[in-house]
Amino acid sequence: MRPRMRIGLDLGGTKTELLALGPDGAELWRRRIPTPRDFAGTVAGIAALVAEAESALGRRGSVGLAIPGCETAGGTVKNANSTWLNGQPLRAALEQALERPIRLANDANCFALSEAQDGAGQGAHVVFGVIAGTGVGGGLVIGGQALIGAHGVGGEWGHMPLPWPDRDEMQDAPACYCGKRGCMEVWCSGTGLTADFRRMTGQDAPADQIAASTGRSEQAAMDRLVDRLARGLAVVCNIVDPDVIVLGGGVSNVARLYRDLPALVEHYAFTLEAPPRIVKNRHGDASGVRGAAWLWPQNDAV
Repeated sequence: MRPRMRIGLDLGGTKTELLALGPDGAELWRRRIPTPRDFAGTVAGIAALVAEAESALGRRGSVGLAIPGCETAGGTVKNANSTWLNGQPLRAALEQALERPIRLANDANCFALSEAQDGAGQGAHVVFGVIAGTGVGGGLVIGGQALIGAHGVGGEWGHMPLPWPDRDEMQDAPACYCGKRGCMEVWCSGTGLTADFRRMTGQDAPADQIAASTGRSEQAAMDRLVDRLARGLAVVCNIVDPDVIVLGGGVSNVARLYRDLPALVEHYAFTLEAPPRIVKNRHGDASGVRGAAWLWPQNDAV
């Protein structure tokens, strides 16, 4: 019997991407479409993408899906910034449309799984994947399996409070869309960097411009970002002590993170006795869709 191929889908707010992988992880077929902005259209768009891929390749595959949220015990989506998915039975609707079981997970978990499987964290037993871009998310992989958790939020460090805040950070903690204040997401995302720079200087500048500038105010903003990231990652190290931390998202392109973060994380964490291994992702923005495909190990593919 010929091994099944794996199909991964990354359901984003603006685009939906499909990637088909062979048994050895080689890319067979890829396509992106704009994401429909309603639930029925999203289900129909995914079903059409899968049908197109299988028709083009002449093979049927297992299907894994990365979503911008997570699944409740009742099978509905929660915490999705693509709000038309919230409260909807996405898995059940797709299984009916595709006539097979599917697996789905948060997109940060899929990022971590991809990088643990054949990316920058390959060969490590415990991998913590960080996405720091428009927001901040995280995923945890142990022994090649994504840790989803009892409530679907395993690895979700973006909505823990900034550790060890100073007086100014406590007083000026920005509001987060989750309803709380001072989450890691509002301090350490690209949008958080832009907002912090505006608060301190009264000037507007995009995150990539701030990161690239040698100006005193821009460098001070980057110093604050690196220090805050280090405090958050120190708490992660205290809890799970990962073999490797893989950074993704736009913030991961800042070269100084890989120079400065390890020693700072060791400083803030509880007696690590050595800097943690912190590396840049290997697969870039393809990690989510690759991780979705890897939700089905080969011996479980259907």
